[in-house]
Amino acid sequence: MAEAEKDEAMLLEAERSLKAVAAELHKLEIESLLSGEADGYDCFLEINSGAGGTESQDWAEILMRMYVRWAGKRGYKTEMIDEVRGEEAGIKSATIKIMGHNAYGWAKTETGVHRLVRISPYDSNARRHTSFASVWVFPVIDDKIEITVDEKDIHVDTMRSGGAGGQHVNKTESAVRFTHMPTGIVVKCQSSRSQHANRAEAMQMLKARLYEREIRLREEKADALNATKTDIGWGHQIRSYVLHPYQLVKDLRTDVETSDTQGVLDGGLDDFMSAALADRVKGKAEQA
Repeated sequence: MAEAEKDEAMLLEAERSLKAVAAELHKLEIESLLSGEADGYDCFLEINSGAGGTESQDWAEILMRMYVRWAGKRGYKTEMIDEVRGEEAGIKSATIKIMGHNAYGWAKTETGVHRLVRISPYDSNARRHTSFASVWVFPVIDDKIEITVDEKDIHVDTMRSGGAGGQHVNKTESAVRFTHMPTGIVVKCQSSRSQHANRAEAMQMLKARLYEREIRLREEKADALNATKTDIGWGHQIRSYVLHPYQLVKDLRTDVETSDTQGVLDGGLDDFMSAALADRVKGKAEQA
């Protein structure tokens, strides 16, 4: 009608309305993909540096910052559960808790190995280096889900917390590590000054890992497993971040890519996550 009447003001208003509706439909389409039984839960996100010492440890810290910024962009809250610093720079490992609606549903697509190619800031000869770090995401379970853990199956280690924290950190063994003997699952927590609180958090993490494992085994038995559920090994990269000799971030599962590397490292991950979610749903439909 606006075109017929050559009413430019009405035409602009109609275009704005259509764009707003299209954006809302896209949002609803993506949200509809979050239909897994644990998708609505908070999650733990665990990062481990690969071989390569300082290079990989620095890359692991860059990844951790990327996910914290991504969570902030979505309005999620984050809490540091455990962090092991590198000797010179970066982190050897870290676990953060991401809290918000559908946090696990979104972040679960990030499980896998992430590869970085760049000119090393730690190499006096300015050579190009390739670094790896692995990411593992598992849901925070609530009281509605009952996971029974036999205390006899857990080996408990206590230690002094690492990192900054004042005199208390240096004097008390408040950090806790649980090893679940039947499965080999290891969790660690040092977020609190209280060993009791850390034990409770570690137990929650252990139950969450066991729950995620059960979901994964169930999917494997049903032959609904897809490429994102491979073993986390250095030959199973899910995404490549190239900063030299060109700028490119490419997801190897969906072929989604962008040259805005800084935007991605600043938390711009939604396009990659949306494509990975859609790919999972498509894969399950083809299996069915």
